[in-house]
Amino acid sequence: MTVEQTAEMAQRPAEMKSVNPGIDWRGRALDRAPFLVACLMLALIVAIYGSLQSGVFTLDEINLDTAAAMTLMLAATGQTIVLLRGGIDLSIGGMISLGTVIAATRFTDDPSTTAFWALAILALGFGIGALNGLLISLLRLQPFLVTLATWSILNGIAMIILPTDGGSVPSWWVGFASAQLFGLTSPVWMLLALLVFWWWFRATGTGITIQASGSNEKSAFLSGVSITRVNLVTYGLSGLFAAGAALFLVTQTGAGSPTIGKDYILPSVAAAVIGGVSLFGGRGHLAGTLIGAFVLTLIGNLVFVLHVSSYWQPVASGVILLLSVLASSIAEKAARSRVQ
Repeated sequence: MTVEQTAEMAQRPAEMKSVNPGIDWRGRALDRAPFLVACLMLALIVAIYGSLQSGVFTLDEINLDTAAAMTLMLAATGQTIVLLRGGIDLSIGGMISLGTVIAATRFTDDPSTTAFWALAILALGFGIGALNGLLISLLRLQPFLVTLATWSILNGIAMIILPTDGGSVPSWWVGFASAQLFGLTSPVWMLLALLVFWWWFRATGTGITIQASGSNEKSAFLSGVSITRVNLVTYGLSGLFAAGAALFLVTQTGAGSPTIGKDYILPSVAAAVIGGVSLFGGRGHLAGTLIGAFVLTLIGNLVFVLHVSSYWQPVASGVILLLSVLASSIAEKAARSRVQ
């Protein structure tokens, strides 16, 4: 059995494999159900937000909301890849914090120097992520424990470099977030680039093996997949996107923070879950994750428009997450019953 066949079969429920497994739309129906729930949830929130605030459906508002959600989108992209593998990456919080403090203390007005440090941050992110994957594979440790330890180490290093919020980045770097092309700001183009990346990634052997390993690690291994290599690439990409999130975050804050990364760990998981990514691995799409990130971002906008305390935002986010999981479960059961 090839890796592609393993991935395809593993995505289908066990009872469906014996019921005409050649019909692909049956397995895909289970994928689409949670995604459609996320789309409906976003549409409902946008409708409520639009009824309370004028100018919601304008290009300027789209640019602003995308910029507000982009840091979470980048962090959640890496987390989605890890979740598809069946793992979790808590170290993205430490990498985001470390990336912002390095940028705030090393970026200068010299473009070549800033470019060097930006590439160094991205390389560091991939390297630390790959180290996570190596430790998970060689020591056979739980991803939760390994990435929790890495998060603590990175957070400590960030505190050593910059004990408190501060530093600065060049004004031209800050201006990147508001740069426009054809009326769309750079975050919108970044969003489109993420979708193109995902389309390409899912078609590559790497993307297929990651999803196959998350669906059924034993079958993937028997098909010739190197689990160690899969973990290296999976967690390496997660670290890379976390570093990218840090680089974008400083365009909005203009400074570094040794603790800011913790604010993106659980939301990155929540965005993926709201978008229909399975916590058990093997099933999900980045489009759903991006929608989940928009949902969490717009909740903050709703709280502001309703003039209630910002302390209610995590409460609302938790309720949305619970409702999303419940609705996705109901939708998945309904889809399962239809395709049997």
